Amino acid sequence: MKSKFEYNKTAITEFILLGLVETPDLRPVVFVVFLLSYLLTVGGNLSILAAILVETKLHTPMYFFLGNLSVLDVGCITVTIPSMLARLLSHKRTVPYGACLTQLFFFHLLVGVDCFLLTAMAYDRFLAICQPLTYSTRMSQTVQRILVAVSWALAFTNALTHTVAISTLNFCGPNVINHFYCDLPQLFQLSCSSTQLNELLLFAVGFIMAGTPLALIVTSYAHVTAAVLRIRSAEGRKKAFSTCGSHLTVVAIFYGSGIFNYMRLGSAKLSDKDKAFGIFNTVINPMLNPIIYSLRNPDVQGALWRVLMGRRPLA
Repeated sequence: MKSKFEYNKTAITEFILLGLVETPDLRPVVFVVFLLSYLLTVGGNLSILAAILVETKLHTPMYFFLGNLSVLDVGCITVTIPSMLARLLSHKRTVPYGACLTQLFFFHLLVGVDCFLLTAMAYDRFLAICQPLTYSTRMSQTVQRILVAVSWALAFTNALTHTVAISTLNFCGPNVINHFYCDLPQLFQLSCSSTQLNELLLFAVGFIMAGTPLALIVTSYAHVTAAVLRIRSAEGRKKAFSTCGSHLTVVAIFYGSGIFNYMRLGSAKLSDKDKAFGIFNTVINPMLNPIIYSLRNPDVQGALWRVLMGRRPLA
């Protein structure tokens, strides 16, 4: 009798994604809700991007990074939601092995870039508030492009590493994934070979990919807070903190949901709670970002209004 470790990894050629609900009567409701969420997210983020492109007042490093973040948010939700909607329409829940790994790769690529871009934005706020005299030279257009390029390179390496590592595992037993997209914890549960090295790799690389940027963000804002508290006028302190509040909110949501999503790795059974965290990562985060960045920002609000009304930007 063959050991379970001797099966070829292509013994399973497709997976079955159970999706968000198994009750047929609820599927049309889920389809409408997530279709509207997808359209709202894409529309909101593209509107932010358009406002940044056409409004000369927003041609600054902070909004350059925000424009890139908007593109990433569109990408993150597009990697997962349209395929889920297609399965709801077709009543077909299977996804090929290769398509599952492809989705995994692009999801981790875009989330990785998101992580590093949030760090670049924190560094931008640090330079603007703590080093204002050298800000224009230390955050030049060349530096901005280098930061974005490095973010993509590091995220690509991370996504490729996890995709190659998961492709070495054997899948020869159950192929049912209790989720609406392919991700590492769910695939680890289905593997019939040892995932210990993969889990160690996830934690080790995760520490570098998420822990290091988070430490840099905390350090940047520690310096920012110290610098702002030295400002004597209350109005000056309020103005300085107002430019950081939106970014800190996005960082808290991004890292909070990400940590909860992967902290249960290795648990005996993945539950519907993981779907909830998955919705937060793939839908709610990208949908909230345009709202958070425009809520208390009159420059963005004005630019968005002119874009939506088809008016020319102010000179």
